[in-house]
Parts: sequence; C-alpha cells; structure tokens
Amino acid sequence: MSGAKPVHAAQTLFPVVDGCLQVGGIALTRLARRVGATPFYAYDRALLSERVRHVRRHMPSGLALHYSMKANPMPALVQHMAGLVDGIDVASGGELRVALDTGMAPEHISFAGPGKSEPELSQAIAAGACIHAESEREVRVVARLGEQLGIAPRLVLRINPDFELKSSGMKMGGGAKQFGIDAEDAPRVMALAADMGLDVRGFHIFSGSQSLKADAIIEAQVQALALARRLGEQGRIAVRELNIGGGFGIPYFPGEAALDLAPIGAHLETALPAVRAALPEAQVSIELGRYLVGEAGIYVARVVDRKLSRGQVFLVTDGGLHHHLAASGNFGQVIRKNYPVAIGNRMDGPATEPVSVVGPLCTPLDILAERMALPEAQEGDLVVVFQSGAYGRSASPAGFLSHPEVLEVLV
Repeated sequence: MSGAKPVHAAQTLFPVVDGCLQVGGIALTRLARRVGATPFYAYDRALLSERVRHVRRHMPSGLALHYSMKANPMPALVQHMAGLVDGIDVASGGELRVALDTGMAPEHISFAGPGKSEPELSQAIAAGACIHAESEREVRVVARLGEQLGIAPRLVLRINPDFELKSSGMKMGGGAKQFGIDAEDAPRVMALAADMGLDVRGFHIFSGSQSLKADAIIEAQVQALALARRLGEQGRIAVRELNIGGGFGIPYFPGEAALDLAPIGAHLETALPAVRAALPEAQVSIELGRYLVGEAGIYVARVVDRKLSRGQVFLVTDGGLHHHLAASGNFGQVIRKNYPVAIGNRMDGPATEPVSVVGPLCTPLDILAERMALPEAQEGDLVVVFQSGAYGRSASPAGFLSHPEVLEVLV
C-alpha cells in the first residue's frame, strides 16, 4: 500500500496512509462520514480472518478451533467468524440465538456458564446445541428437561480443575470457583449422569484467560490433558469432546509483548497423539475469544472540546467509559493504565503534547487516556483506542447517564 507505515507495536495491525489510519482499507475520516456519527467501534474483517489463519498455521491439524462469542457478540462479526472456525461457544440464550442465526451446525455450538435458566436450557436442548453443565444441579435439570421435551440432550461436563493458569489476567479454575464441577467430584457426577441415561460427551477444562506467557499456557494444557485422561479412565463415558480452553492473551500496555504461538503449537503436536491413543474418539478443541478479535477492533470518539485547566490539556470526546469500560479502568477497580491511543487522522504528527482524553460523563473516572503524549489535536479530530475488538460495547455500562448507544461496524 503506497505511503503506508506501521504505528507503534500495539497498533501494527492497522496501516496508516497519508497520516490517516486505515480500517478495512478505508481511511478513518471517510469511515466516520460513512458511519454518520461518533462514537463507534470498527472491526476489520481482513484482520479477523488473518488472525484465524495465524492460529491455524501454528496449531496441529485436527485440533478444532472455537470462537468464544462473549468476547464480541456483534451479529455481523459472529457471522463472519462462523465461516472461519469449527465451533462457537456461547454463554446465554441471547448469544445462542445469534450463533444459531449464523447457520453454524447446532452440534458445533456449545453453551457454558453458571446459572443457566430452565428456558435457556430448554432452548439449547431443542436446538441441538451442546450444554456444558456447570454443576450437579444443572445435570439433573438437563435430564428432566430432556425427558419433558423427548430429546436426548447433548451434554459436556465443565470441570473446575485443581490447577490454574499462572500469569493469567483472569483465573477461571483452581480453588473454589463458581465455574464447573470440582475435579474431585466429577467421577460421582459422571456416574449420576450415566444412571440417568444422559449422553455425556466429554469435558470442558478451562483454567484462565489473558496470558502472554507461552510456558504458562503449555503447563496448563499439560495438566488439562492429563486430567481429561484420568477422568476418562474413571468414568462410564466415551469421551468424544474435549475442550481445553485457551487463555491466549493480547498485549495492551507498554512493556507487554505479543504471545508466541509456536511453542504452544509444538507442544500440542507432541502431546495430542498420546491423548488420542487414550481417548480415541475425542475431538480436542481450543476456545479463543479475545485473541481472535481483540486486536482487530478500534473504538473511535470525536473531540468536542479542547480544554486547558491549570496547565493541563483535556481533550473532551463524545465517548467514554459508558462505551469502553475496560479502557477507562473499570470504574476505578483496577490501577489504571493507558490502552494504546492515537489521534486517528493525525497519525503522522509528532506526539509532543501531554494530554488527558476524557468523555462526557459527570465522573472523574471517565478517562480514555491520562497524561499521554499525542499529536496536538483540535475539535473535530478522531481519537482512536486500539485493542478494542473484545469486551468493548457489550461489556460496558451503556445506560450510565443515558447517552446514545455506541454504533458498531464491520468493514
């Protein structure tokens, strides 16, 4: 692309032409006019496709790749992902409806998460989706609903392992957790399910997310595969499905490096033959959300005021924490660090002015960038928050202060 140049490390997926960021081959300023309003999220379908190809290049053949829809449930994006992956993992009845609308075969849609309601479980059973049971109570409910519907439910047991994913941003397994059936209780629940005539197809073992350390992910996979083999030997089931989660993270902050998939793929290449020998019917899958979509999306807000307060410059935008809670610091619950932020229509300008980018809400927590060096920006310029393809719109308090909803586009 003539005139293109990369931007800093956390933003290298998006090219720049003549000082303007490009999304899906479209200049940001032109895209903003096409959308018709700010703020908005924009997702680049070519980057989504390339990320899936990147994963497949590094993972062994025969390993299934699932998209974890909770990362981004935008229907158009999910439709695109459905054509690239082997399965979709959902976490609510609403997500299940979106997944079914893509045309993905129901048997390749899995439904996990604690506290599923009976209407949601009935919907999943009737559709033919695979339910990942999180508790003994849920197993009993699935058995009763299946009998009432006259349908044999597709069921996998989600296991809370006795280990965790080290160095992960969010630990989903190990210790006392609301997720899954404790590993030590799994043989008893498997026996219960067999006595009730349920078709338990296998296990879902997920220990954590957002790790940038390949060795930690490999260690968790070693333990997950070993646990699956032990449970397969102890239970009265033929293991046909084995979801070992993912945990692949993306870099957000200075000093963080991208995850190297090569050693992870090499480990699985050597480990899977033994698993297949022990569990010959098992289809092994990994489940990724943030890693597939996070770096392919940006959040765009327009500067509506440039304000100088006692020597500090504030760029006040029409977007903020109500649309992008994670970038703002989750209502002050974490020590805030700046996401990669840029002035999308001034990418070739020198980043010489320390500014704070804030939103329109009546709270000092409404911050998108704090004392960050950016090119000098004026009213009407476009602020871009990178790494925004996952846990953005749907993970933010859109109703806070009753501002308009944020738009989303797939380009």
